[in-house]
Amino acid sequence: MGSIIVEKDQLHHFSHPHPLSLVYLQQPNHNADDEDEDEEEKEEEFVEEDHHGGQCKMCDKQILSFHLCYYYCKSCDYSLHKFCAELPKYKQNHPIHPEHKLRLDYNTYGYKFNCFVCKLNFKQENIYTYYCYDCNIEMDITCASTVFDQKMDITCASHAHKLERLFWAIVSTCLACGNKHEGEFFQCTTCPWFRISLDCALLPTKLLIQNHTNGTFTHSHPLTLAYSFLYSEQDAKFSPRCRVCDGRFYAHLWIYKCDKCRYYVHVDCATSKREPFMSIFLTPSASLGKTLKNYKEDEHPNMLHCPFLDEGDNLLKRHMSNQMELISKQHDGERINHPSHQHPLVFFDEQTSVDKKLVYLHDPMKRTQLLCDGCVKPVMTVPFYMCRQCSFVLHEWCANLPSQVQGHHDHPLSLLPKTPGKFFGVFECAICKLESNGFAYGCEECDFFVDINCAFIPEEITHDAHPDHLLSIVIPSAELSRRYCKACNYSFGYWKFAFHCPPCDFYIHVECALLLPKLIKHKCDKHPLSLRYGPVENHINQYFCEICEREFNPWKWFYHCTTCAQSMHAACGPIILQCEQDTYAYDGRSVYKFLNVKFGGTLEIKGHSYSLAFVQGIERDGNCLKCKMQLQYKMIFKCLECEFAFHYKCASSFIS
Repeated sequence: MGSIIVEKDQLHHFSHPHPLSLVYLQQPNHNADDEDEDEEEKEEEFVEEDHHGGQCKMCDKQILSFHLCYYYCKSCDYSLHKFCAELPKYKQNHPIHPEHKLRLDYNTYGYKFNCFVCKLNFKQENIYTYYCYDCNIEMDITCASTVFDQKMDITCASHAHKLERLFWAIVSTCLACGNKHEGEFFQCTTCPWFRISLDCALLPTKLLIQNHTNGTFTHSHPLTLAYSFLYSEQDAKFSPRCRVCDGRFYAHLWIYKCDKCRYYVHVDCATSKREPFMSIFLTPSASLGKTLKNYKEDEHPNMLHCPFLDEGDNLLKRHMSNQMELISKQHDGERINHPSHQHPLVFFDEQTSVDKKLVYLHDPMKRTQLLCDGCVKPVMTVPFYMCRQCSFVLHEWCANLPSQVQGHHDHPLSLLPKTPGKFFGVFECAICKLESNGFAYGCEECDFFVDINCAFIPEEITHDAHPDHLLSIVIPSAELSRRYCKACNYSFGYWKFAFHCPPCDFYIHVECALLLPKLIKHKCDKHPLSLRYGPVENHINQYFCEICEREFNPWKWFYHCTTCAQSMHAACGPIILQCEQDTYAYDGRSVYKFLNVKFGGTLEIKGHSYSLAFVQGIERDGNCLKCKMQLQYKMIFKCLECEFAFHYKCASSFIS
C-alpha cells in the first residue's frame, strides 16, 4: 500500500521555503459499506515499514507508519512529522521554566546538548530545540511539548493499566523485549516495576522485516506483534527458536510471528535494534542470516560442497572421480576378477542386460532397487560391474578402490571386502556409527573399521545449511559431547564425529552432512522432494510424515514437496522397498539407521528345514524367539515359510 499525497492540505512552514504537502501513510477508515470485505484481504491492509517518510528535519527521528501522516516537500525531499510541523514558535509560561519565553530554534552550530528535562545527551547535530536565551537552557522537542500539553499517558495491550512516560534517562530492563535499554521508558502508574522502553512502546502491530535488515535476514509475509508466547503454545510447536539469533523464547516477552508460516522472531531481532552499550555482549553468531564468506574459492579448489545433489552422488564417487589414473579403460562386456567376489564381474558401459535379461537401474519412482555391494549406495547410472551368476554389483569407482588409506586413525587402514570376525559381515563404522555390511577400511590390530565412504572424509567442507563458512572435522571429545547437531538436534555423546564452524558454534553430525542428499525421489510423491532445514514458507499447519504417518518436528531436517505440500522424515525419505514398513525408528537419527546395510542373503540354522532371510523386521514379525523382544525396526533373520525369526544379534549368538 503506497502513501497518499493530498496537495490541498498544504503548510507554509518557517523552516522551509516551499509549501509542504500532507502525506497520509494509511488509508482512511472504511465506510460501513465495506464491512463485508473479505477478512483475509483486511488482514493485509497495513503499511509496510519501508513506506515511511524518512527522517524528520526538526527532531531527526524517523517517520513511521504509526505516525499516520507527515508533511513533505517532494522537490527537496524534505519531511516533517505533523506534530513537529505544528509546534508553536514560542512557548510562554512553561511549567518547568515559567520565568522566560522558550523559542523553537535551529541548532545551527551543530553542537551536542543535554536536555534540561530528561537529562538525555543528544548527539544529533542540526536539530530543532526549545531554547531560553536568558538562562542558556535547552529542551528537546518531545519534553518541551509533552510536559506542557499533556502527561503523555499511553495504554498497552499487554498490560491492564495506563503507562506514564518517565522524563529522565534511565538504564533498565524492558519488560516487553527482556533486554536492557538506556533512554526513555514508560512506567505503569499502578505497578511501578512494569517498564517498557520507548522503542518497544511504539512498535507497529504489523511489520515486514526484509527492508530493515540490509538483506541479512528476510521473510516475505507480514509479522504480527504478539504480547506473549505461552509455553504450552511453544511446546505444541516443538519449542521453536528465533529465526534470526537462534535464541529461545520466554512466555512473558513480546515476539513477532507470522500467521502463515512457523516463523517466530524476537522483537529486537525483527527490528534490528541493538543498544550500543550491549554490543560487547553479542557473539559473532548472533545472527542466522547472511554471513560474510570466510574463505576464498581459489584457495580451496577441491572443496566439497554439501549436501550432494541426489542419491546417486556421494563422497566416494567424488573422490574417485578426481583420481584420473583410476578411471577404468574397460569396454562393455569385458570381465575382471575382483578379490571381493568368487565369480568374474562383467563391465556394463552401455547395455544393461545379463544373458538377455534386463537389469533395472536403481529407480525410487518405479520401486526398483539396485545397491552396490561395496558402498551400499544406489547404482543409478552406467558404468558398473555385475556378476552374471549372483547379481553381485559394484560401482566402477568401488571396483578401483586403493588397497590402503591413511584415515582418521594412527595406523594405515586396509581395504576389507568382508570385515573379519563380524557376523554376516556387519560392522559399526567408527566415524558415522552406522552399521554396514559393505566394504570397509580397517585396522585389525585396533579393531577399528570405517565404511569406505567415511574413509575419505575431508578435513573441511561447506554446507547449504550454513552457507559461506567452512566446516571443519572434529573428533569425539568431552567438549563435543555437550554439543547438539543442528540437523537432528541430538547430542554427539563421547563417540560421534562432527563438522564444526568455530565462529558460529555450528555443529552437524558427519552422517547428517554427508548422507542426506539435497533432492530425493519417492514413490509417495511424483515430484522430487527437497531437503529442508526448518519450517516451510506458507505452511502453518502441522507436519506429518507421509511414510510413517506421525507428526514430526519441523525444526529438524526433513524432506518436503512444495507442490503437493507433503513432507517426510529425513530417515523415512530415502527408503525404497521398506517404505510400507514404518521404518522410522526413534533413536535420534536424521539418517535411516540401516542406510549402509544391504539386506538379502540367507542363513542356514541347524534344526530348521528352511533358510532364513536377512531382512529388516516389521510389526507383523512379532517377537524374537530367543530374547522375546520386538523384531520391528531391527535387523533380523526370518523364515519366509513360517514365523521362525531371530534378531541379528540373537542369531549370531545362537550360531556360535
